[in-house]
Amino acid sequence: MTDHGYLALLRQREFAGLYAGFTLLAGAGTLSGFALGTLVQARTGSPFLTAVSMYGSSFAAVLGALTLMSVADGARPRRTLVALHLLALAATLGQAVPGLPLAARFGLLLLVGFFQSLGTGTRMGLLAEIVPPGGYARARSLMNVTAGGAAVLGFALGGALLAVLTPYQVLGAAGGLTALAAAVVAVTVRERSVRPPRRPGLRETWRGNAELLGRPGRRALLLNLWVPNGLVVGCEALLLPYAPSAAGTLLAAGAAGMLAGDLLAGDLLVGRLLDAARRARLAYGLRLLLAGPFLLLAAGPPVWAAAAAVGAAGVGFAATLPLQERLLALTPTAAQGQVQGVESAGRIAWQGVGAALAGGLAQLVEVRWAIGALAGVSLLVTVLSRPAVRREGAAGRPGAGAGAGVGAEAATAGGA
Repeated sequence: MTDHGYLALLRQREFAGLYAGFTLLAGAGTLSGFALGTLVQARTGSPFLTAVSMYGSSFAAVLGALTLMSVADGARPRRTLVALHLLALAATLGQAVPGLPLAARFGLLLLVGFFQSLGTGTRMGLLAEIVPPGGYARARSLMNVTAGGAAVLGFALGGALLAVLTPYQVLGAAGGLTALAAAVVAVTVRERSVRPPRRPGLRETWRGNAELLGRPGRRALLLNLWVPNGLVVGCEALLLPYAPSAAGTLLAAGAAGMLAGDLLAGDLLVGRLLDAARRARLAYGLRLLLAGPFLLLAAGPPVWAAAAAVGAAGVGFAATLPLQERLLALTPTAAQGQVQGVESAGRIAWQGVGAALAGGLAQLVEVRWAIGALAGVSLLVTVLSRPAVRREGAAGRPGAGAGAGVGAEAATAGGA
């Protein structure tokens, strides 16, 4: 790449198609989740069922990671990704059927969640093969920014559409976006032929997962990608009971901080302004920033101060990208899709775990103390796991495969 900016990536036809398909699918997922939650809330009046309808698929994603992830590194990743898009289309159109029993709706939701980690792993495996080695982290950053923006825009658009359309019609619109995503990927992304032949299946998935989790330092990387983020999402899940009249302001501040952090990750952490050692040190600081500001909420500050704290914490999510970069650098090419799918599934699952832990703790103590406790545990995990993360970085294997060049510099930095 002669240009390190986002535009240089988007000039590559295959990346542009993969990115456009991901953007459309992310928007469709936000729209359909919002419409389904609205539908379940109107039908049942149950906050629990409403929350599960919007976020319950995270736990099914873990089951997919445990059983299917070897398929992400199969010989025909493009075909796999298009098939998963079509499965999501069928499930979304099924949700758009009026009168469908709630049991069937939750069944469709869990089905899509089960295959979600496989879709992520396949997409990111393709990404590592499509972009040049020096462009992977910037491409991943762009997709992270898009995911955050799609969530904000999707919820805003969903609210506007539901003022004039029924939830079923909004689900139909989400199905249209999903169909377009499948068509774009099918037309623009070519099949890859560089992967070694494998026999995907349950045994291969377990073997790959066991190898992934077999090294303490690699486990520490996954721990840092999963647990601190999930516990902070738990803090965010308590913002509504923490400040009912100002929850919208606090959530908006968190979303703005997250988007700013994603842009920071793309332009600073993995750009040309910082070398690998400085990126690693800054990543550790960002992980501390992720949880630290939530400690302020335990003191019951004014709304403006709480919003500033939540916004600052959102910037800390930028630590995810350099950790993903390092994990990929330590992974053989033949297993990159599986590893990224497992990482994504675990991160999504821990968001659900964090929200559940937060809600349970808030039943026993004041909400502000529950937020402070989760933030404290998140900081503790980050600090205690740092030595193992640094050892893993210092021991980064040369020759881990072609994909190791994506983040080999970060893997040898050892500063996080």
